[in-house]
Amino acid sequence: MATLADVARLAGVSTATVSHVVNGTRNVRPETRRLVEEAIEETGYSQNTLARSLVTASTKSIAVVMSAISNPYFGQVLQGIEAEAVEHDYTLLLAESRDDPDHELHVVRSMRARRVDGLVLAPSADPERALEYASAQGIPTVLADRIVDDRYDQVGPENTEPTAQLVDHLAALGHRRIGIVAGRTGLSTTDERLAGYREGLRRNGIEHEPELVVEGRSETDPGARATAELLRRRPTALITANNGMTVGAMRALGEAGLRVPDDIALVGFDDFPWANWFSPRLTVIAQPCADIGSLAARLLLRRIADPDVPPETHRLPPRFVHRDSCGCGLRS
Repeated sequence: MATLADVARLAGVSTATVSHVVNGTRNVRPETRRLVEEAIEETGYSQNTLARSLVTASTKSIAVVMSAISNPYFGQVLQGIEAEAVEHDYTLLLAESRDDPDHELHVVRSMRARRVDGLVLAPSADPERALEYASAQGIPTVLADRIVDDRYDQVGPENTEPTAQLVDHLAALGHRRIGIVAGRTGLSTTDERLAGYREGLRRNGIEHEPELVVEGRSETDPGARATAELLRRRPTALITANNGMTVGAMRALGEAGLRVPDDIALVGFDDFPWANWFSPRLTVIAQPCADIGSLAARLLLRRIADPDVPPETHRLPPRFVHRDSCGCGLRS
């Protein structure tokens, strides 16, 4: 059986440093952490010691790893997970992946060191190493929000048709130059919403113009910069593909002196608590956030109880929330 000393000897560091990496008790330089993690994999330390302790005792804890817990969408998903977990006497350990595959792997390793009973993961654009690690360590895992691998239980929203419906709505108002501020490249949600955007254009007889598609990286500031870039191409309507980018777009439109919806229509994917308090109130696709979280937790608890149950994929339907920013009142 591999020991801390074996790992330390292979990595060329002290056993204390290995302990800090395994337990997350102190910051360790990235290069040193990488050497330790490679030594752990090579020696099989995690698999032979930590995994064995997980089999013999439950900690009644669940790891939740999401890109940004500060995002209202993920916050509401988390509420659904927590409500279900608390009902079954589980506690949550939270971490952000920052949509960075290296950091995602690091935090999953850290959660493993804490002997969590299972993992809910909103996967990054390249989650393969984190998923392979979780699988090798026997960590029951459920994917939330982003549907990427049917070997795992996974639950997320419908993305393609709801985005196409946003295009339908704008096209029905007479718009032909409809731009989209898309999310981070490589995320499954980004790919699906872009597919819905293209489908909406196709079925409304509108030519797809690549210049009207910009990447807002799923965040507010990049979303604002992407919107400013898109405005130079003179769209008459905008779709923003998540709540952070919607806020960024509103800021960019204001800085450009454009009024919504008088000068340009705006609709978004994601509802959020203050969307109904903006002026104008935002027309959006509202996702069933808490339901996604609750179902993800139920799937995980089922898998913890029975690791051999066949995996399931669930898509939950969002709803169209019609407010003012689309400009219907101007065109009726």
